[in-house]
Amino acid sequence: MAKPIPKIGSRKNGRIVSRKHARKIPKGVIHVQASFNNTIVTVTDVRGRVISWSSAGTCGFKGTRRGTPFAAQTAAGNAIRTVADQGMQRAEVMIKGPGLGRDAALRAIRRSGILLKFIRDVTPMPHNGCRSPKKRRV
Repeated sequence: MAKPIPKIGSRKNGRIVSRKHARKIPKGVIHVQASFNNTIVTVTDVRGRVISWSSAGTCGFKGTRRGTPFAAQTAAGNAIRTVADQGMQRAEVMIKGPGLGRDAALRAIRRSGILLKFIRDVTPMPHNGCRSPKKRRV
C-alpha cells in the first residue's frame, strides 16, 4: 500500500512554534464589552484575529465586583500590556454595552501610550424590533 501524502502545514511534518511574540502588529482594534456583570477587553488586528483578551473575571474579581470600574481598568491594562510588548502603536476602540466599566476601560487604554485613531460606540440599538426585557429594579 502506498504511503499517504502529508498535508502541507500539518502537525506531523513540522514542529509547532508558539506564536505569542512572533508577529509584529503596528495597528489594531480594541473591543470593550461592558455589561452590568463583567467587562471583557479584546485586542484584535485589523482583520479581526484575536491577539489578546482579558476580562474582569480572569483578573481575579468575583461576583458583583466584576462589574466595577476598577475591575474594568485592571482588565484593560492586562489586555493591552501584552500587545504593547508586541509593538502596537495605533489602535481603534469599539465600546459596546451599558456597564460601569466603559469609561474606566477607556481611561486605562488612554494611559497605556497607544495612539487612538477613533473611539466608536457600537452598542446595539433596536430600531423598534423585539420587545426589550423588563427594566432592572435595584
